[in-house]
Amino acid sequence: MSVKLRLTRVGKTKQPHYRIVVADERRSRDGRFIEILGQYNPRTEPSVINLDNDKAVAWLMKGAQPTERVKKILEISGAWAQFTAARAK
Repeated sequence: MSVKLRLTRVGKTKQPHYRIVVADERRSRDGRFIEILGQYNPRTEPSVINLDNDKAVAWLMKGAQPTERVKKILEISGAWAQFTAARAK
């Protein structure tokens, strides 16, 4: 089973908000997930990111792979730097 960190769409029509979740890569985009790590709202200026960095780093250490967009969100929040520093030790 391959685990991914990815976005799940929530919100009304044409008003998307996203959850950052840990999910099996074989599941659908809005399907079943393992754990919610945070939220991402691209509609506000600036975009709002609420992310539990400790949980995200823990999943990355276990081998979860982020999608491209989630990787950028992790870099903005600082979780990616924590992960690379922990991996280097």
